[in-house]
Amino acid sequence: MATPPPILSLLLVLIPSILFLLCLSSGQSLKSCGFDQIYQLGDSISDTGNLIREVPIGIATPYATLPYGETFFKRATGRCSNGLLMIDYFGLPFLNPYKDDGADFGHGVNFAVAGATALPVEFLASKLIFPLLTKSSLRVQLDWMSGHFSSICPTERDCGEKLKKSLFIVGEIGGNDFNYALVEGKNIEEVKSLVPDGVKAITDAVRRVISYGAARVIVAGNWPFGCFPIYLTVFQTGDPTAYDENQCLKQLNDLSMYFNDQLRNAINELKKEFPDASIAYGDYYNAFLQLLNNASALGFDVTSTRKSCCGIGGPYDFTLTLLCGFPGVPVCSQPNRYIHWDGIHLTQEAYRLMAGWLVDDILPNLGCNF
Repeated sequence: MATPPPILSLLLVLIPSILFLLCLSSGQSLKSCGFDQIYQLGDSISDTGNLIREVPIGIATPYATLPYGETFFKRATGRCSNGLLMIDYFGLPFLNPYKDDGADFGHGVNFAVAGATALPVEFLASKLIFPLLTKSSLRVQLDWMSGHFSSICPTERDCGEKLKKSLFIVGEIGGNDFNYALVEGKNIEEVKSLVPDGVKAITDAVRRVISYGAARVIVAGNWPFGCFPIYLTVFQTGDPTAYDENQCLKQLNDLSMYFNDQLRNAINELKKEFPDASIAYGDYYNAFLQLLNNASALGFDVTSTRKSCCGIGGPYDFTLTLLCGFPGVPVCSQPNRYIHWDGIHLTQEAYRLMAGWLVDDILPNLGCNF
């Protein structure tokens, strides 16, 4: 087989990165669909301030204190990042957290809570040793949503009309179900056994929001969390076969892919069950890999793609007992050059880029012909 000319070889390498960059710069937003409100369910990937209002500050720390929020807000808002989250880039004014009494909910409500699980706390309590960060599981958030709609809609029909131009986002959620179990020392098979129940909890949530009147729903998948500093630290091994080409832990990424495959299959069944609703899968897994695989072209420090900006210790700048925001834990000088913020969550820049990719990927599946 003939060797391709050097210029062709270069193009073969550059084309995927160029296409990704063009996708990010397309300028599309969910606002182009005509959405008036967004209703968000989820965990720390989306929480704009519920956890810090739900529990005493001492427990919710460090999310209630700097350096969280330092880049954009110059103060902590409860977002688990140095600034904005993906939901903040979806084209509408910032979504206020449900627990913010007296807030303006004219553009929707954020029900997500950092640490929340897809499965009910009562179910997980029988399988886990340590208490969860929050009791506001997906089921609790759905109850909040039901109460909110009851307060703003005189009748069920009124709500159905009002919600025609609303977007519902279910997730990402389910990751914490795995996080708690893995950090406690459960093996992969034990954690994998949670997947069917977790997927059912999410699909039942989709059914419930459709019953409220939702016509367009995004259901988000999980990350390749074998690439995250927390797991790279906790499950660090000298066995080179445990890592993939990105130096991520294969077994953990396989678990995430297994969850995502089950979730996509469930979404396909939901589409048959609700042919009049547009239900789109949010591919967080591949959105993250796009960041990792195009890190240099996107302006990230390629030597730090698996390191925490805010953290300390070991090859990944992460220590489970010395988290970001704790006394003496340093913060990098250029967060926009990092993908990972605190070893568990991403930086504002990573979220911005992922939001751009996700919107372009999701829009064709939302049936935006109002």
